[in-house]
Amino acid sequence: MNSDNVEAPTKGVQSFLAERLHLIADLLQQYPLLGAAMVLAIALIIALICRFVVFRQLRRWLPSDRTGPGATLLVQLQRPVFTTILCLGLIAAHRLLTGGTGGGPVASLLSTIILVSWVRMLFFQCGTLLQVISAKSARFSLIDQRAIPLLDLSCKLLVILFGSYALLLIWGINPLGWLASAGVIGIAVGFAAKDTLANLFSGFFILADAPYKVGDYVNLDSGERGRVTQIGLRSTRIMTRDDVEITLPNSLIASGKIVNESGGPSSSIRVTIPVGVAYGSDADQVCEILLGVAQQHAELAQTPEPRVRMRGFGASSLDFELLVWINLPEERGRIRHELLLGIYKALAAHQVEIPYTKSDIYIKELPSLNPASGGSQ
Repeated sequence: MNSDNVEAPTKGVQSFLAERLHLIADLLQQYPLLGAAMVLAIALIIALICRFVVFRQLRRWLPSDRTGPGATLLVQLQRPVFTTILCLGLIAAHRLLTGGTGGGPVASLLSTIILVSWVRMLFFQCGTLLQVISAKSARFSLIDQRAIPLLDLSCKLLVILFGSYALLLIWGINPLGWLASAGVIGIAVGFAAKDTLANLFSGFFILADAPYKVGDYVNLDSGERGRVTQIGLRSTRIMTRDDVEITLPNSLIASGKIVNESGGPSSSIRVTIPVGVAYGSDADQVCEILLGVAQQHAELAQTPEPRVRMRGFGASSLDFELLVWINLPEERGRIRHELLLGIYKALAAHQVEIPYTKSDIYIKELPSLNPASGGSQ
């Protein structure tokens, strides 16, 4: 009895809902314009709820840093989501008006708008998405920071390729013929632009191997020396000490030796200053003088500390080296100049001789002046 009493109201509710749905379906068939307007209104309401309610709530769940990559990605997602919901509503409304006989050009156009909105967002936000993944996975080191530029470029290429493929499918174009034609054209372009392709592949290898990054101070095998300002697919730009920016093809850099002065365990680099003093000088005093000059210079790195080493016995001097560390490689010339001046003045003040090349001439015998040999009286 109890189960019959429960099932009876349930069946009544189901039959009531079924009748109402049939009435709504009949009404929509009789008045398709009204049904299209209802579908469009529902889609617009859902899109507005997602944009002004759902995304606002998601932003509240983010950390306090509202300018990070996660917040940027969330803001950029609003437009494609809103466009997708609204265009899907337009497609459904159009099918109601046409009696469900397919979308035709209108549906293809709306689908293209959806595709373009997502491709545009993904193309410009690939780097932001990788930053979000890197931040979330920093504990597990799933993505290395140096690999982000290469992954960003690869993701952009994949977005363009898949977007183009999907666009052809939306408009009912067979992509196989286009791919075959693209292969033939690619071979011809490869032969015509082999130098450009060599630079592109070298750019990929530089971004993947990361022998240097933007901001590093490098010495190239071709003689260029300066700070890296930009790494592109085709070339790398370096700002020299003359404040002149030079652009080098990546193929030239990839095939040569690269000395990265900023790539060690710390940003500081060592500067070695050889000093020679005359034999007979007090070696301990010389060490104290050199250390004093280094300690008085305010721009030297505190860690590691300056040190002095005696390296050998030269032909005319005791050979020492003052080892100091500087924070910026481009300051090496100026700091070396200042240290050399300070060393010269300090040694002169303590009367420590700096040897220089000397030549002593010994005359074994003076020629004799014999009057009988034809000389005049």
